[in-house]
Amino acid sequence: MNREQIHQAAEESVVSSLEELRNFLKIPNNGNFPEHIQSNLEWCKNTFQSIQFDTKILTTEGAPQLYAERIYDPGLKSLLFYLQIDGQPVDTSFWNQENPYLPVLKVLKKEVWEEIDWDKLKQEFNPDWRIFARSASDSKGPAIAFMTALDILNKRAIQPDFNIKVIMDFQEELGSPTLATTVDKHRALLQSEMLLIMDGTRHLSNLPTLTFGARGIATVTIKVFGAKRNLHSGQYGNFAPNPVFKLSKLIAGMKDEEGKVTIPGFYDGINLSQERKDKINDVPEDLLEIKKSLGIADIDRVGETYQEALQYPSLNVRGLRAAWVGEEVRTLIPSLAIAEIDMRLVPESGAMRQITLLRNYVLNQGYHLVDSIPTAEERRQYAKLASFQYRIGSKPFRTDFDSSIGKWLSSAMQRTFGDKFVRMSTTGGSQPIAPFINTLGIPAVSLRIPNPDNNIHAPNENLRLGNFLEGIQMCLGVLTEEMK
Repeated sequence: MNREQIHQAAEESVVSSLEELRNFLKIPNNGNFPEHIQSNLEWCKNTFQSIQFDTKILTTEGAPQLYAERIYDPGLKSLLFYLQIDGQPVDTSFWNQENPYLPVLKVLKKEVWEEIDWDKLKQEFNPDWRIFARSASDSKGPAIAFMTALDILNKRAIQPDFNIKVIMDFQEELGSPTLATTVDKHRALLQSEMLLIMDGTRHLSNLPTLTFGARGIATVTIKVFGAKRNLHSGQYGNFAPNPVFKLSKLIAGMKDEEGKVTIPGFYDGINLSQERKDKINDVPEDLLEIKKSLGIADIDRVGETYQEALQYPSLNVRGLRAAWVGEEVRTLIPSLAIAEIDMRLVPESGAMRQITLLRNYVLNQGYHLVDSIPTAEERRQYAKLASFQYRIGSKPFRTDFDSSIGKWLSSAMQRTFGDKFVRMSTTGGSQPIAPFINTLGIPAVSLRIPNPDNNIHAPNENLRLGNFLEGIQMCLGVLTEEMK
């Protein structure tokens, strides 16, 4: 298929494909619930079988994965696709619609998103309309764009230059706890030339995006203890120390005025050569526009650009808790203050190294660490008491722009969009791709479809219709690219 044929085929299929996405989004997909997993697995199995794919449920201890394949010729090379099917939990009280699992179509009018009837799609396709629903962008929308491209090829009897393998993950938002075991157990089945990840948000320019890496993640919970119970602030103020002030000083010391992490060794091993800087900064970015879109006056100075900042490990306070606020606020000295921290990792920084550096920092501030609740003896003996618990999630990965997969995918995007696409070195988020890279020994790149302002993981998650259309075109471009 040439560029004109790709665009025409996608445009002819987009409205019916959006209806398919609408139906798919109606199936709740919280990976914590086995019934959600099963419902989505059955839907995916039936859909792939309808386009002549063979399917197989890959079971381990825990949640299953679904595998689908179409072997056109055993002598051909194989391309493996990763689809995320589950979504973040929902709190309906924060969504501007009846139910996050009942997708709605909206148009922006005077800076307010107003609902419009789905039937309008039969008369008009506006690329700036959006679907609002949980997993519209992360990542059922990309999954349906991929399935639509496969269906187009099937109906037109177009055979790709390679066999297609697909693995579907139903607990990505929970860290994909069974994925590594599945990949190891079924390595012969999954073995391919490369992995394409149908997950993740586009570059800020909203151009079709190829992303060649992802940061890993480790999380830490720090609890700072005060008195053994909450105390009246009038009776005990000026006498009993407030753990909130202790925790505030502890976390404030983790960064300097420029936003750089002060923990010794945190950035060790990161050396950006001028050549690498030139490559990763070859994207259409404007610092003033980025700050305007985010509503901020200044930036952290970890890198000279947004793209450079993504090449370093990060440290973020993702949540704080102590006593009550708002209408429930009370005049108390809380007995406990909690900080939830996430650290994004790059290939040069291992998870345990960063966790150990952070733990040593806490110890060097004079804290005595306990496993859970301090004993009475520990409360009498230590003025600074805290607990430190951690969890390691996805590992980081990075693929070179000039690798064979990089050149092949760039050729597919060039054929489909000309020069109007972006190559990013690293995404800020994390993806559970390390098992494929380490076990199968294959490179990985993600095809980015959703708009960057899609409210990923948050209430009112959405997908721009124009992005969905281009997503079908991206998939068609890849699926019809000759594999040399």
